[in-house]
Amino acid sequence: MLAMSLYPSAGASALAVPEWQAAAWRIDHTLLRPEASRDQVAQLCDEAVHYGFACVMVNPTWVSFCASRLRDTPVKSGTVIGFPLGASVTTAKRLEAEECLRLGADELDMVMNIGALKSGNHALVETDIRALAETCHEAGAILKVILECALLTSQEKEIACQISVAAGADFVKTSTGFSTSGATVEDVSLLRRVVGSRCRVKAAGGVRTAADFAALLIAGADRIGTSASVSIMRELSAPGAQGPTAPPPGAY
Repeated sequence: MLAMSLYPSAGASALAVPEWQAAAWRIDHTLLRPEASRDQVAQLCDEAVHYGFACVMVNPTWVSFCASRLRDTPVKSGTVIGFPLGASVTTAKRLEAEECLRLGADELDMVMNIGALKSGNHALVETDIRALAETCHEAGAILKVILECALLTSQEKEIACQISVAAGADFVKTSTGFSTSGATVEDVSLLRRVVGSRCRVKAAGGVRTAADFAALLIAGADRIGTSASVSIMRELSAPGAQGPTAPPPGAY
């Protein structure tokens, strides 16, 4: 068994995570490939219930299906808004968010307007985020703001964090997983330092192993988005029993 100490957000006590059960609730089990099929999304949901992941993250077209399949389970339904570029107008993002919430989404990961930030139009960035934060919170949902750190300077990352907090975001998130690189320990540490306890941090993009998972949590991530969730759980429980096997399609 892989023994390690994984740390939650800054100021919280250390959480010993020697087994897959204690780590699973930090994971957003993710499938955002455009070619994902109904059977693959069903398997995603079944795995999330089986392992006890926090949330499934799918494209908007699958929200209703996931919400129905996850009904009466603790696993949340999540989707992405303005994905993956963040360049949609605010009205379109708001309408997309409203429809996804109506269809049963519990958590929305929106892509920040990256071009507006890099142009110095901080008011537009804040308006964009605030519109979705208000929409989410009125529905009792959570908003995560994807900064796409790979495209930002350190100063821009800090500004993006400050704007996200001011606009009411529940999380700042490192990456879409569709850009030039994904989550890094350095970016997670920076985001955690800037937001402190005012907001949570999600790391996503390129998280493939238990070592990646541990390093990002120790750096300050509260949630990890990954499509390698099952293999990470198996690695955390190896050697020996190797934890539960993945359920067959239709198990739940």
